[in-house]
Amino acid sequence: MKQRERRPGAKTTAGPSGGRRADARPARSEKPTAKAAPARDKRPPAAVPAAIERPLTVRTGDRPAERVPVILESTGAGDFHLIDSGNGQKLEQYGPYRIVRPEGQALWQPSQPAHVWEKVDAVFTGDTDEEGTGRWRFPKEALGETWPLNLLGVDFFGRFTSFRHVGVFPEQIVHWSWMKNQVESAGRPLKVLNLFGYTGVASLVAAAAGAEVTHVDASKKAIGWARENQALGRMEKLPIRWICEDAMKFILREERRGSQYDIILTDPPKFGRGPNGEVWHLFEHLPLMLDICREILSPRALGLVLTAYSIRASFYSIHELMRETMRGAGGVVESGELVIREAGLDGKTPGRALSTSLFSRWVPK
Repeated sequence: MKQRERRPGAKTTAGPSGGRRADARPARSEKPTAKAAPARDKRPPAAVPAAIERPLTVRTGDRPAERVPVILESTGAGDFHLIDSGNGQKLEQYGPYRIVRPEGQALWQPSQPAHVWEKVDAVFTGDTDEEGTGRWRFPKEALGETWPLNLLGVDFFGRFTSFRHVGVFPEQIVHWSWMKNQVESAGRPLKVLNLFGYTGVASLVAAAAGAEVTHVDASKKAIGWARENQALGRMEKLPIRWICEDAMKFILREERRGSQYDIILTDPPKFGRGPNGEVWHLFEHLPLMLDICREILSPRALGLVLTAYSIRASFYSIHELMRETMRGAGGVVESGELVIREAGLDGKTPGRALSTSLFSRWVPK
C-alpha cells in the first residue's frame, strides 16, 4: 500500500483528518507521522506507552458479520479533486491552485497532455524519505504558506509543508461524509472522538453537523493549525475539546474515567512519538489501541473507524483484528481500501482510481 507522507508533528498523535493522516495521512495522508527524537535527547526509551502493561481484554461471543472487500471511492469534494496521475506523480486541484506531488502508486502514464502538467502553481520536489524534507517550487509566482479551502461545508487552511502535505488528507472525505450523515440523522446528541486528529478538518465536520467532539493529537503545531482552521470558519463556539497528548495515554485515562463515545475515528501513524517521548509502533500497539477504543464505545455507538497508511499488509490484517476486537458486539465489520478517482480538468470526468490506504470500520448494522 501507499507509503503515507509524514504529517507535520504527528508523533503518537491523535491524525485525517483534515484532514493521517492528512495529505498522506512519507512522514494523516492528509494524515508527518513520526518525528525523530532530537539528538540531544538522551532519555531512555522508558517512554514506551504505559498502555502496554494493560492486558488485552478476553472477549467472547460471535465475531461481527463482514463485508469485504469494500472500496470507498472519492472523486473529490468542495475545493479538491484529483486531475490526473502517472509517472510517480499526481496532479491535484486545491481551490485556486494546481499542485504536483510525488505519488508512488501512480505506475501508469498520465492521461493529460504535458502542457497541463507544466501549467501548475506548485510542485513538490526534493527528499521524500520518511525522515527527509523537501521543498516547494512555484513556477508562476511565489505563493504564501497558506490559502483558504472548503470541504463538506467546512473552511480550513491549505498549507505548503516541507513534508509535501497540504493540511488535509482528501481520501478521508468518504469517512467524513459517512460521519456527517450519522451525526445529522441520529436524532440525538452524539459524542465523537477523533484520535490522531492532525489539522482538525474531521473534527470541524463532525462539530458542524451537531456532534460534541474531542480532538486528540500529540503535536502542538497540529493543534495550533486546527485552532486556526476553527477560527477561519468562525466556528469557535462549536463544542470541540482540543487536546495535545499521547493518544494511548488519553484513551487509557478515558477508560478509567468511564468516558464513552458514539463514534471513534482513529488514523494512527506507522511510527511516532508522543510529547514526552512515548513510542508508538503500529504493529505492536494497534491491537491494544483498538481494544481500549472498544471499551470506550457507548452502548449505542454508531461506528469505530480505522485508517492505516505506510504498512506492508493486506487489509485483511486489520479486518480480522477489528472483528476480533468487536466480538460479541454484533454489527458488521467492513474493510478494504480508500481510493481517489481522477476527475479531469473539469472535476467531472472519471478516470483511474488511485489507491491511498487501508481501512476497517465497525458499524452496528
